[in-house]
Amino acid sequence: MTGWVDSHCHLHLAGRDPAELLQRARSAGVAWLVCPGTDAAGSEEALRLAAAHPGVVFAAVGLHPHDASRWPAEGERIAELAAGAVAVGECGLDFYRDLSPRSDQIAALRAQFALAAGLDKPLVIHCRDAFAELYDELEAAGVGPRTVLHCWTGGGKWTRRFAGLGVTFSFAGPLTYPTGDTTRRAAAVAPPERTMVETDTPYLTPPPNRRSPNEPANVVAVGHALAGVWGVSPEETARMTSATAARVFGVG
Repeated sequence: MTGWVDSHCHLHLAGRDPAELLQRARSAGVAWLVCPGTDAAGSEEALRLAAAHPGVVFAAVGLHPHDASRWPAEGERIAELAAGAVAVGECGLDFYRDLSPRSDQIAALRAQFALAAGLDKPLVIHCRDAFAELYDELEAAGVGPRTVLHCWTGGGKWTRRFAGLGVTFSFAGPLTYPTGDTTRRAAAVAPPERTMVETDTPYLTPPPNRRSPNEPANVVAVGHALAGVWGVSPEETARMTSATAARVFGVG
């Protein structure tokens, strides 16, 4: 069986021994994972984990929209770190919490668009309550084919619209929830050749362990849920999603 890939896992935030979590992931059938930073310090930690676990952990570096106001202070360091990463991100827009002013979020997002383009690297993007704004930004920048929409929950309509920009969708724990019908409708229309799975560790744990911190091994539960939506075997789902991850992140 082709190993699963956890396309988005904050291993450095898990609060547990990374080596233990990686062993549990290997035992579950996870081949490798991408660990995104959400600020300069976290990006450095992600790169350290990648160096400690070559071929298993790959780092992405970026500034999360919650902290977008720190781009003037941290952007130069993130740009330096990005050369050693497989992607730029986690960046994006979050108009649900608005922890940074929206104008700052857009400015930081555009700066990270430019960084990714200059390095010819993919983007890992967070979007919450900002679908229309993100769509406009991606369309204007023309970076859709290099963009991963992580933990995608946009529903069928938005999935079809973003698919037209050439993006890749990554599905997480909400795909497995009893309340996840909107996400399952999204997965049903997402292009299979542009779809991945993730855990977003330590968040969004699949049932029946919702109250426990998430971990990379649980990407298998997300993959099985996706297989159910698609009506194909878990083995075929692992093969397709892992091939997409390898292509998007240039691994293997």
